[in-house]
Amino acid sequence: MASDPGIMIRILLVEDDPGDVLITREAFAENKVRNELSVVSDGETALSFLRREGAYTAAPRPDLILLDLNLPRKSGHEVLAEIKSDENLQRIPVVVLTTSETEEDILRSYHLHANAYVTKPVDFNRFLTVIRQIDEFFVTVVRLPAR
Repeated sequence: MASDPGIMIRILLVEDDPGDVLITREAFAENKVRNELSVVSDGETALSFLRREGAYTAAPRPDLILLDLNLPRKSGHEVLAEIKSDENLQRIPVVVLTTSETEEDILRSYHLHANAYVTKPVDFNRFLTVIRQIDEFFVTVVRLPAR
Protein backbone atom coordinates (compact mmCIF):
# COMPACT_ATOMS: atom_id res chain seq x y z
CA MET A 1 0.00 0.00 0.00
CA ALA A 2 1.48 3.34 -1.02
CA SER A 3 1.68 6.48 1.03
CA ASP A 4 -0.70 9.29 0.07
CA PRO A 5 1.16 11.34 -2.56
CA GLY A 6 -0.42 14.48 -1.07
CA ILE A 7 1.38 13.94 2.22
CA MET A 8 4.58 15.90 2.67
CA ILE A 9 7.36 13.93 4.31
CA ARG A 10 10.10 15.38 6.47
CA ILE A 11 13.61 14.67 5.28
CA LEU A 12 16.84 15.15 7.20
CA LEU A 13 19.86 15.63 4.94
CA VAL A 14 23.15 14.96 6.73
CA GLU A 15 25.74 16.46 4.39
CA ASP A 16 28.87 18.54 5.03
CA ASP A 17 29.54 19.67 1.46
CA PRO A 18 27.71 22.99 0.82
CA GLY A 19 27.74 22.27 -2.93
CA ASP A 20 25.99 18.93 -2.43
CA VAL A 21 23.46 20.57 -0.09
CA LEU A 22 22.73 23.19 -2.76
CA ILE A 23 22.40 20.56 -5.49
CA THR A 24 20.05 18.49 -3.31
CA ARG A 25 17.89 21.54 -2.56
CA GLU A 26 17.84 22.40 -6.28
CA ALA A 27 16.97 18.81 -7.16
CA PHE A 28 13.98 18.86 -4.82
CA ALA A 29 12.92 22.26 -6.22
CA GLU A 30 13.45 21.13 -9.84
CA ASN A 31 11.34 18.06 -9.21
CA LYS A 32 8.73 20.24 -7.51
CA VAL A 33 9.07 18.13 -4.38
CA ARG A 34 7.21 19.77 -1.53
CA ASN A 35 8.87 17.84 1.25
CA GLU A 36 10.28 19.60 4.30
CA LEU A 37 14.07 19.42 4.14
CA SER A 38 16.24 19.98 7.21
CA VAL A 39 20.02 20.00 6.84
CA VAL A 40 22.84 19.36 9.30
CA SER A 41 26.51 19.26 8.39
CA ASP A 42 28.16 16.77 10.74
CA GLY A 43 27.50 13.49 12.50
CA GLU A 44 27.29 14.80 16.06
CA THR A 45 24.82 17.51 15.05
CA ALA A 46 22.74 14.91 13.20
CA LEU A 47 22.38 12.86 16.37
CA SER A 48 21.54 15.98 18.44
CA PHE A 49 18.89 16.87 15.86
CA LEU A 50 17.43 13.36 15.89
CA ARG A 51 17.47 13.13 19.68
CA ARG A 52 16.13 16.69 20.03
CA GLU A 53 18.99 17.81 22.23
CA GLY A 54 20.41 21.28 22.86
CA ALA A 55 19.43 23.74 20.13
CA TYR A 56 17.28 21.04 18.49
CA THR A 57 14.62 20.47 21.18
CA ALA A 58 11.92 21.54 18.72
CA ALA A 59 13.38 19.71 15.71
CA PRO A 60 10.84 17.85 13.59
CA ARG A 61 11.14 14.06 13.60
CA PRO A 62 12.17 13.12 10.05
CA ASP A 63 10.35 10.47 8.05
CA LEU A 64 13.50 9.82 6.01
CA ILE A 65 17.23 10.44 6.49
CA LEU A 66 19.64 11.03 3.59
CA LEU A 67 23.07 10.33 5.08
CA ASP A 68 26.50 11.05 3.65
CA LEU A 69 29.28 8.77 4.92
CA ASN A 70 32.16 11.24 4.91
CA LEU A 71 31.25 13.59 7.74
CA PRO A 72 33.24 15.57 10.29
CA ARG A 73 33.06 14.87 14.04
CA LYS A 74 31.31 11.50 13.61
CA SER A 75 31.29 9.44 10.42
CA GLY A 76 28.16 8.45 8.56
CA HIS A 77 28.72 4.84 9.57
CA GLU A 78 28.89 5.85 13.24
CA VAL A 79 25.71 7.90 12.86
CA LEU A 80 23.96 5.01 11.11
CA ALA A 81 25.01 2.59 13.87
CA GLU A 82 23.65 4.91 16.57
CA ILE A 83 20.37 5.51 14.72
CA LYS A 84 19.73 1.82 14.17
CA SER A 85 20.61 0.91 17.78
CA ASP A 86 18.29 3.56 19.27
CA GLU A 87 14.75 2.22 19.67
CA ASN A 88 13.35 5.75 19.29
CA LEU A 89 15.09 6.30 15.95
CA GLN A 90 15.62 2.88 14.35
CA ARG A 91 12.31 2.88 12.48
CA ILE A 92 13.33 5.94 10.41
CA PRO A 93 14.50 4.80 6.95
CA VAL A 94 18.09 5.80 6.20
CA VAL A 95 19.33 6.17 2.64
CA VAL A 96 23.10 6.40 2.44
CA LEU A 97 23.71 9.02 -0.26
CA THR A 98 27.45 9.27 -0.82
CA THR A 99 30.20 9.51 -3.39
CA SER A 100 31.80 6.26 -2.22
CA GLU A 101 31.47 3.26 -4.51
CA THR A 102 33.68 0.95 -2.44
CA GLU A 103 32.33 -2.51 -1.72
CA GLU A 104 33.51 -2.12 1.89
CA ASP A 105 31.33 0.99 2.43
CA ILE A 106 28.34 -0.67 0.77
CA LEU A 107 28.63 -3.86 2.83
CA ARG A 108 29.24 -1.98 6.07
CA SER A 109 26.23 0.28 5.46
CA TYR A 110 23.90 -2.66 4.90
CA HIS A 111 25.43 -4.51 7.85
CA LEU A 112 24.46 -1.46 9.94
CA HIS A 113 20.90 -1.72 8.54
CA ALA A 114 20.85 1.09 5.99
CA ASN A 115 17.60 0.92 4.03
CA ALA A 116 19.34 1.80 0.76
CA TYR A 117 22.76 2.76 -0.56
CA VAL A 118 22.93 5.28 -3.41
CA THR A 119 26.08 6.62 -5.02
CA LYS A 120 25.76 10.32 -5.83
CA PRO A 121 26.01 10.93 -9.55
CA VAL A 122 28.46 13.65 -10.55
CA ASP A 123 26.22 14.84 -13.39
CA PHE A 124 23.54 17.30 -12.21
CA ASN A 125 20.76 15.86 -14.42
CA ARG A 126 21.46 12.33 -13.17
CA PHE A 127 21.49 13.68 -9.60
CA LEU A 128 18.04 15.21 -10.24
CA THR A 129 16.83 11.82 -11.43
CA VAL A 130 18.21 10.07 -8.33
CA ILE A 131 16.54 12.55 -5.95
CA ARG A 132 13.26 12.23 -7.84
CA GLN A 133 13.44 8.43 -7.65
CA ILE A 134 14.22 8.47 -3.92
CA ASP A 135 11.32 10.85 -3.35
CA GLU A 136 8.89 8.87 -5.51
CA PHE A 137 9.84 5.63 -3.79
CA PHE A 138 9.46 6.94 -0.24
CA VAL A 139 6.39 9.10 -0.95
CA THR A 140 4.34 7.06 -3.40
CA VAL A 141 5.55 3.46 -3.16
CA VAL A 142 6.57 2.79 0.43
CA ARG A 143 4.26 3.06 3.39
CA LEU A 144 6.12 4.87 6.17
CA PRO A 145 5.26 4.45 9.87
CA ALA A 146 2.89 7.03 11.35
CA ARG A 147 4.58 9.93 13.08
